[in-house]
Amino acid sequence: MKLHSLYVYAAPLSILLMASSASAQDAQQYGPNPDLPEPQRGLLPDMTVPEPAEWGDQQPTAPDGYTITAIATDLQIPRQTLVLPNGDILVAEGSGGNAPKLKPKDFIAGYIKSQGTTSVESGNRLTLLRDENGDGNYEQSVFAEDLNAPYGLALVDNNLYVANQDAVVRFDYEEGQTEASGPPEELAKLPAEINHHWTKAMTASADGDYLYVGIGSNSNITERGMAAEVNRAEVWEIDTETGMHRPYATGLRNPTALTIQPETDQLWAVVNERDELGPNLVPDYLTTVQEGSFYGWPYSYWGQHVDSRVRPQAPEKVESAVVPDYSLGSHVAPLGLAFSIPEMGDEFAEGVFIGEHGSWNRNDPVGYKVVFVPFSNGEPNGDPIDFVTGFLNGDDQTRGRPVGVTIDPDGALIIADDLTNAVWRVTYDGND
Repeated sequence: MKLHSLYVYAAPLSILLMASSASAQDAQQYGPNPDLPEPQRGLLPDMTVPEPAEWGDQQPTAPDGYTITAIATDLQIPRQTLVLPNGDILVAEGSGGNAPKLKPKDFIAGYIKSQGTTSVESGNRLTLLRDENGDGNYEQSVFAEDLNAPYGLALVDNNLYVANQDAVVRFDYEEGQTEASGPPEELAKLPAEINHHWTKAMTASADGDYLYVGIGSNSNITERGMAAEVNRAEVWEIDTETGMHRPYATGLRNPTALTIQPETDQLWAVVNERDELGPNLVPDYLTTVQEGSFYGWPYSYWGQHVDSRVRPQAPEKVESAVVPDYSLGSHVAPLGLAFSIPEMGDEFAEGVFIGEHGSWNRNDPVGYKVVFVPFSNGEPNGDPIDFVTGFLNGDDQTRGRPVGVTIDPDGALIIADDLTNAVWRVTYDGND
């Protein structure tokens, strides 16, 4: 299958105004107790986005014993996917945001980040992928159009929920349906003013009574003032019947993917942390989301590490801040999260897959891959294992950027790639 993608080509731009410590780079960045170096402050942070490159006759690299295939191409910025009961796959396509820029860093960072993104326009739609004959070839068709930067997806009984950047909407769904039967019904409005972090991650509770929606902050570290952060940096709990909502957890700067742990019904998230404290601060993380808990943003990070940039300070909030469960390393930009199943093979049977979109705010790129975090007794146990790589080549060029990850019941990992504008499927050869 040939991959067709339109890219913006430009030489990478590096602004190296802060020294990075070799000892800090070698420090332990992963797990429940990461080494946290002293903050590094400068006029501007390091900024580098790898130059996009074509795949040509290559493709991402999966472990021995696994096969990776592009099952959809020529999409319009695929972000998250949902496997439906009959094996169909829904893909949310689009891009939102457009927050006004406040200072020189925002203009420069915006330009640099644009070099690592696709030139394809936002789809604002859901695309359906179907393997009609069970031969591994998926046909694609438009399921719903005219959405507003859709991202999170959830199915509860015959209700298909979509988290647009400004509202959760609901479609009627019957198994096997290939297109929406009508326009969606709005269930609950979501904070969308400014919308610096526009993605609205979503999952449903195990009993289907509630939706959990991640709402990112409106700034890196309150540059727009606290008034702009009302109802932001939170996970909301939304009643699926009434649309009534409440903050379930707070202080999560940008919760970009949410999922429920199958055995425990526990809510988990991956969170993108703050910038401009150096290449090795602050760790992005994987964590349980505990009802009523506060996770630090903006006043502190990784528990009680105070962020001195915030005014006024809030010592009582810092004292209450929960330490996340597991550091993924700084600036890897996790955007996808899925619990594995035994059909994925013994080595990857227990744990989570995480799509790392990749850094823009450090000189040496990190992320740009899918990792597996092993679990034992229901919690993370061990360093991340590279699962799908090759998105970043040896010339520091990027051929793709993973976003959402999903497991299908047959034991295949589904990966949305918003630079290639493709969906990849990784299968365990032992299941053949």
